[in-house]
Amino acid sequence: MNSFFERRYVIAGIFITLLLILLGRLFYIQVIDDRYFLYAQNNVVRRYVQYPARGPILDRTGKIMVQNEPIYDIMVVPKQVKPFDTVEFCKLLGIDKEGFDKRFAKAKVYSPIRASVFEKQLTLQSYAAFQERLSEFQGFYPVQRSVRSYPDSAAAQFLGYIGEVTDAIIKRSGGYYSPGDYVGITGVEKSYETILRGQRGVRNLIYDSHNVPKGSYANGAYDTAAVAGERLISSLDMKIQKLGEKLMQNKVGSIVAIEPSTGEILCYVSSPTYDPNLLVGRERGNNAAKLYKDPYKPFFTRPVQAYYPPGSSFKPLSALIAMQEGVITPQTIYHCPGYYQAGNRRIKCFQGEVHGNVDLASAVAHSCNGYFDMVFEKLVNRRGPRYTDTSFNYWRNNVAKFGLGAKLGLDMPNENRGNLPKAAYYDKIYGEGGWRSSTVISLGIGQGELLATPLQLANIEATIANHGYYYKPHLVKAIGDKKVIKHEYKVRNYVGVDSQYFEPVINGMQSVVDYGTAKGSKIPGIIMCGKTGTAEVRNHKDNSVFVAFAPRDKPKIAIAVVVENSGQGATWAAPIASFIVEQYLRGSISKRPSGISPDYYIEKNLLPEIVLKPADKAKLRADSAKKVKADSIKKHKADSLKQAGLRSAQNNAAKKSSSSELRVSTEYRPELVETGAEGLSQLWFDRLTTTSDFTAVLPKRKDDE
Repeated sequence: MNSFFERRYVIAGIFITLLLILLGRLFYIQVIDDRYFLYAQNNVVRRYVQYPARGPILDRTGKIMVQNEPIYDIMVVPKQVKPFDTVEFCKLLGIDKEGFDKRFAKAKVYSPIRASVFEKQLTLQSYAAFQERLSEFQGFYPVQRSVRSYPDSAAAQFLGYIGEVTDAIIKRSGGYYSPGDYVGITGVEKSYETILRGQRGVRNLIYDSHNVPKGSYANGAYDTAAVAGERLISSLDMKIQKLGEKLMQNKVGSIVAIEPSTGEILCYVSSPTYDPNLLVGRERGNNAAKLYKDPYKPFFTRPVQAYYPPGSSFKPLSALIAMQEGVITPQTIYHCPGYYQAGNRRIKCFQGEVHGNVDLASAVAHSCNGYFDMVFEKLVNRRGPRYTDTSFNYWRNNVAKFGLGAKLGLDMPNENRGNLPKAAYYDKIYGEGGWRSSTVISLGIGQGELLATPLQLANIEATIANHGYYYKPHLVKAIGDKKVIKHEYKVRNYVGVDSQYFEPVINGMQSVVDYGTAKGSKIPGIIMCGKTGTAEVRNHKDNSVFVAFAPRDKPKIAIAVVVENSGQGATWAAPIASFIVEQYLRGSISKRPSGISPDYYIEKNLLPEIVLKPADKAKLRADSAKKVKADSIKKHKADSLKQAGLRSAQNNAAKKSSSSELRVSTEYRPELVETGAEGLSQLWFDRLTTTSDFTAVLPKRKDDE
């Protein structure tokens, strides 16, 4: 019996305790904490997200590269909308009734009770007119945002752009982003999104029954201020960046310049480029579609996405590895008869020039193919023909230490690794034991299957300038007011070559500019050490390549220039590089003894002719067919099919006759473009297959400079 009474008291005690907890919670909610009252009164108190200003981006001297301009979006909460004059409403926003219906239906699908964007990016004038009559349109309200503006219209591929979030981005963000929000899509805007975007705030406003705001709820006690994004200090120097873009206008190629002592990228030119202001405003989607369809592909970021045979610019690296491995010394002599005999193959020097007896420095200065073919064979044959693959992989690993064949880890998206073949690649082609050093001899002079990005080429020059190490290349110098620098940018990366071996190579590189292949680009009063390079691209003119650093003592700039389909390295790339170097070191460009001047190179148009491929021609015919009268369409299509069939047979035959040609990139696909403002998004950009038609085929073996 006692047990029964005790159990009853326990149960009663539990109920009383739960009741007290419940009453206490209700008291807290209703009396002490009135946040829930705020939400319950959403018909008179509205919660607005305050969007922070996106962080500005400056160049290394403090010059503004990107700033913000205010714009206004019109938001709608469908459940709160009351009957109103839609004709006047549409006039104010510059839309038609059909556009209104589509927008409103989309908002209801998203949520009838949550705000979503109804109209984007009103101008200040449109916003002012709408604001005057806001009380007439219950359920609609403006939100201020900011868009980017670019005072110098430069460095587009570095800066990238912002665009509207997609469903995939919203999902990945865990709900941080909402429809209508903007996010970095490419470039530094994407890489540093979380730093640039800042922190959102919240503001709670009281509205009367006439939809007129009456001030902050509870004197702003529940508001949180937006925190602006951090500013980024870029490593770029806008003076030489703009000069580089001028020099490369109407050309296809790239310029990358690095400060050897820090790894900071001073110049980052991708050409053709575009005005980044085109991707801002209500026409950004249409502008983006036009840029995407441009056959010269301005969205293709050539400094890190394009890769080329380095040609003779690879020879200094080859010499360094050979000296470190002990197969040559600076005094090693090779007698050049104008060619090098590798098995049953004869590789000529440039234009068959006979160099006679050359040591290392003079071989670099005169770009003697024979000398460096000899060096390559010594490296790959050092263990005998039975162990060609082992020696080759050892050579490859030494080359890889300079940053080839792998991503350097640039603080930007879409970096390419280039191509540094392994022995297994040749085993697959020729069979194990079926190839020798003579089979791949072109690698020794920077041709064959060896491919490097302009960033990698510039980084090699920074390594040579530093006598054996490099700092990780990067485009952001510091973050925020405290100027935080990432630790990884302070680490020296050694390449495994003793510093004593660099002087003989640098002697040769100085001679290249003083009296060798690049003597026309010599800068009065500045010792520049460089190396020209020329690599053939099948069905196009040669690529012009030049790499250099200056001054020789305490170097301040290392540079790589590639001008696609333009000819020899000394003709185009070397002069362009010399102008950039002098402008950076002196702040001006002097008159050259050779007579060259920037104006000539700025005005010269070297854009290669676009040759339409069969698929492109078929598309053009299809577009033309739309204009043909109905009674002639069938005949037109029949003729087109007959011609396409003939071309298909010709193409198949051509493929069979050139089966050794190795494609290293893929076609881009215009049919994937999503046009309109909504299309300028991460999804849209991710679906681009970025490529460069002009570097799409590995070169044939050819005499090099």
